[in-house]
Amino acid sequence: MWLTGLYVGIAWGITLYLLGAWLLIALSLWRKRSPTPPPLTDLPPVTVQLPLYNEQFVVGRLLDAVAKLDYPHEKLCIQVLDDSTDATRQVCAQAVTALQVQGLNIQHIQRPNREGFKAGALAYGMTLSNTPLFAIFDADFIPPPDFLHRTLPYLLADPKLGMVQGRWGHLNPDQNPLTAGQVLAIDAHFLIEQTSRSEHHLPTSFNGTGGVWRRECIEASGGWQSSTLTEDFDLSYRAQLAGWQMLTLPDLVIAGELPAQMSAFRQQQARWARGSTQCLRRLFFPLWRSRMSLFQRIMGTYHLAQYLIYPLVLLFLLLTPPMLLTGRLATLDLRVLALVGLSSPVLYTVSSIRQYGFFKGLWQLLSFPPLIIYGTGITLSNTIAVLMAFSPQHGTFQRTPKYGQHRAGAYTLPFDGMLLAELVLGLYAALGTWLAVELRSPAAPYLALAALAYLGVAITEFLEPFGNSEGVRRTNAPVIERR
Repeated sequence: MWLTGLYVGIAWGITLYLLGAWLLIALSLWRKRSPTPPPLTDLPPVTVQLPLYNEQFVVGRLLDAVAKLDYPHEKLCIQVLDDSTDATRQVCAQAVTALQVQGLNIQHIQRPNREGFKAGALAYGMTLSNTPLFAIFDADFIPPPDFLHRTLPYLLADPKLGMVQGRWGHLNPDQNPLTAGQVLAIDAHFLIEQTSRSEHHLPTSFNGTGGVWRRECIEASGGWQSSTLTEDFDLSYRAQLAGWQMLTLPDLVIAGELPAQMSAFRQQQARWARGSTQCLRRLFFPLWRSRMSLFQRIMGTYHLAQYLIYPLVLLFLLLTPPMLLTGRLATLDLRVLALVGLSSPVLYTVSSIRQYGFFKGLWQLLSFPPLIIYGTGITLSNTIAVLMAFSPQHGTFQRTPKYGQHRAGAYTLPFDGMLLAELVLGLYAALGTWLAVELRSPAAPYLALAALAYLGVAITEFLEPFGNSEGVRRTNAPVIERR
């Protein structure tokens, strides 16, 4: 009896999560665009912060883009916050010197250690500048020249606005099936999830790059802190709990490089899972003690708890074969779960059509199968990351390797025990598929997908070091995206 009760409870947990996705889809169809403020007449001084850690292959591309920002040099201060321990330091030093000769106010700042990781670097940079505004770009992104002219008017027009950001574009969308799948996920995240939260004044988050912060907002909210591995998520919620507002501009695209290796993608997702869950631990009670409306608190909780879906999905998979063996699965009606499970394809369909138009949008959905496979295949690593978020250990900020037009080289991540665990899970799901087929259970397609996902991720990760890790195609030119 306990097994059935646990299984049903997990199924309802997954159902509630998926209902949240349906709600964001519905909100995205009810657009509430922010009015466009007038162009800037009196340009304020701005500091552009570029936090780096071992980014020798892409930092030159970033510095070239920042140097082309359409903004008066006398009003612009650029901080290269370089915590690197490899050749990135030399690459930065040479590039910064060349830009200084051209008259750009750019500083190559090196701390004695990585204390506080990215949050520590950003906080340190703020102490060296007195500007009221700070734009932030990660090393693997390329801001458009008019970025500041398209973001600053919103901040200057609304004193309650603490941060404004664009959405991520993609430098290497068609490099391999993994990057193609990520395009669908990231586009849906910004065009549906983040835009809906922003337009309907629901708690949202800065995505770590491609945004401008108001100094007053940062300082009034407690500043950059390294208490979690997602300092951007943490500061965003602390700011909103303090009464500040956040704005996402879906029409402003900042092109970035997608992780093209399975190991790098898995590591990135695990860091986000652990950091976001750390934010849940830290901010859940402050959120519910805040003056936000009930609906805002519910949607904020849904946002903070977004990665708890991974342990639920993993447990659901592990318990399905025992439920088949005991015959209890046949007594359950899971049609509601199957119905709300359509939220994923609907989410990506709405996002893709909104961005590319009807026919091209449907064509983009050919990347949906690899997205489902790779997204399901990292369930185990993300589950472990979520569980580690509840441990007293903070964790180490691990950068996602990016390569630009170079081979992976020294940045290639080594094999770890996760690959073997994924293989075991894949075989477990395959045996469950055989059992479901024998019993003629409707769970067979679900188990087959899980088997394909885990085995596919493990095999992909195993073969990567033996393949050609040649660089990102079309990495110097952002993809032109139409909405």
